[in-house]
Amino acid sequence: MADIKYYDVILKPVVTEKSMELMGDKKYTFLVHPQATKSQVKEAVEKMFDGAKVKNVNTMNCDGKKKRVRGTMQFGKTAKTKKAVVQLTEDSKDIEIFEGL
Repeated sequence: MADIKYYDVILKPVVTEKSMELMGDKKYTFLVHPQATKSQVKEAVEKMFDGAKVKNVNTMNCDGKKKRVRGTMQFGKTAKTKKAVVQLTEDSKDIEIFEGL
């Protein structure tokens, strides 16, 4: 297991129609480090965002997409990613980076 610090776990938020709809249920979606565990994601969210208390974390590994090199019949792949859907408790504060979207 890699030695990942809490500030390296969360890479960026995922902003899609589905993730915006889930925010009504206090569920937030983040792109996370590929080797991060659920407990590391929970720790990172609670330390980075004041007043956030995590109820549970769901993670998913996403394979890279197959891409064709322009003008040739050679194929390659984009990088693998990992997403985490973090659900907050009812009494916790909302995450501020998503406000106003």
